[in-house]
Amino acid sequence: MKLANKVALITGAGQGMGRAIAQLFAAQGAAVVAADINLAAAEETIASVNTRGDCLARNCDVADGAAVRTLFAEIEARYQRIDILVNNAGVGAAPGDGFDKLMARLNQRYEQQASGEAVSVYPDHIIDMNDSGWRRVVEINLFGTFCCAREAVRLMIKSGVKGSIVNISSTAAFTGEGGVHYCASKAAQLGFTKCLAREVAPRGIRVNAICPGPTDTPMMKTISDEWAQALVQAVPLGRMGEPDEIAKTALFLVSDDASFFTGQSLAPNGGMYML
Repeated sequence: MKLANKVALITGAGQGMGRAIAQLFAAQGAAVVAADINLAAAEETIASVNTRGDCLARNCDVADGAAVRTLFAEIEARYQRIDILVNNAGVGAAPGDGFDKLMARLNQRYEQQASGEAVSVYPDHIIDMNDSGWRRVVEINLFGTFCCAREAVRLMIKSGVKGSIVNISSTAAFTGEGGVHYCASKAAQLGFTKCLAREVAPRGIRVNAICPGPTDTPMMKTISDEWAQALVQAVPLGRMGEPDEIAKTALFLVSDDASFFTGQSLAPNGGMYML
């Protein structure tokens, strides 16, 4: 029970990596607040692990600063503290970002390459991206990380907790494989992680990041089969990661086992990109 008597907030906990992290942390003794824009999905995450009755499922759009403040006010009222924050909520695409056109182009390009004909289709993305599409992905992935981290640090300081924050970035931050808005936001998360780690280290608060490679989550279902296969082929271990493998990495970083880790990025990616 590595997280006994700890209070942990996991964002994007309704599916995939977020669900796996929330369930593992609860199994390790933490009182888990599972937050997701889809309340029913968050409730499903908590239903199987809330045997002690100390876990919560809450609806929250992390890109809404007021909603994040309301969530943390409830956490403070109920638990009087927060020990762990995992900024997992994230998206790879949004309406108006031209991602559908990118997928169509990539499919045509793969078909041309497979047939041996001259490649005449290019993987253009930015030319079809509207302001709203760029903004929504960056708001969730980066602004949402900032909003939640700010409130977590405020409450940790107020309650005298030497806590831990983990930001879920991506191997795409290094490789540039993915939508331009997604890669930009995930790379920015790493800069945020390092800066915040330096800032709060004197208070005993640790901040780290995880950079998963291709992982078998619902987000992977949004890309074409050809693209997914190409990503897997680039993984030396020859497969996608599993959500529970990312969850175990998160457990390490928030536990006392990682007491001397801060400002670091761990990359469970099967060797796809070696830091």
